[in-house]
Amino acid sequence: MSDVSDWWQTSIIDMEPGRIALRGKPIQDLIGHISFAQMIWFLVRGDKPTQAQAHLFEAALVAAVDHGPQAPSIATARMAVTCGLPLNNAMASAVNMLGDVHGGAGEQAVTLYHFVETRSGDLGNALDEWISTQGKILPGFGHRFHTPTDPRAPRLMALVQDAVDDGACDGRFMKIATDIEAELMRRKGKPVPMNIDGATAVIYAELGFAPPLARGLFCLSRSVGILAHAWEQSQQGGRNKGPTPPSYRWTYTGARNE
Repeated sequence: MSDVSDWWQTSIIDMEPGRIALRGKPIQDLIGHISFAQMIWFLVRGDKPTQAQAHLFEAALVAAVDHGPQAPSIATARMAVTCGLPLNNAMASAVNMLGDVHGGAGEQAVTLYHFVETRSGDLGNALDEWISTQGKILPGFGHRFHTPTDPRAPRLMALVQDAVDDGACDGRFMKIATDIEAELMRRKGKPVPMNIDGATAVIYAELGFAPPLARGLFCLSRSVGILAHAWEQSQQGGRNKGPTPPSYRWTYTGARNE
């Protein structure tokens, strides 16, 4: 039967009737003794964070839970509910909106920080090299709505500094991010501060999460807001609501039969 039992192999869970062990720990020993954020870390990485690491990790998860019905993922969840879908389908539809453009900047920012770290010498040269292949928009910096400052970023950076002081991380990615801010200020002549994606990317990089996990963790975080909005919409009612009220029309640009 080894060809069957070995079809899937995992070090995450061991289970048989009456017994569940996660990463080798009985589930009953985890329930009530580990937070949800700590459980995410434990299942993904296999070890348990220190209290200082867990505090910083949870702060990043809390900061990104929601950004309003104008965010495509949240709007999708609300529209899905008005189309008669249950909460799980609304949540799945919304999470599927979190791609490279909407939802991917955190992963991209972690990648940027690692890229800069591997380049010795002038930061400006490293950014020029990045821009030459990835484009002029640096992930994690600037915000089209929150100007001049995304209110979440300074708070998260203060918590990163606390974590450095507590020995939870060493601060090298925070320095890279703040150096990028300063370089953008020099180039643009005006502030282009970190946004939520850049700030949470600092935290995930400082805590040793690989870039793709930054997107997965963002999806977990934003799922909280998605669920809240989907549930609220279900209580408000509404039927087949599209992206705009019915009285508004799109701009037609095709031929007309005069």
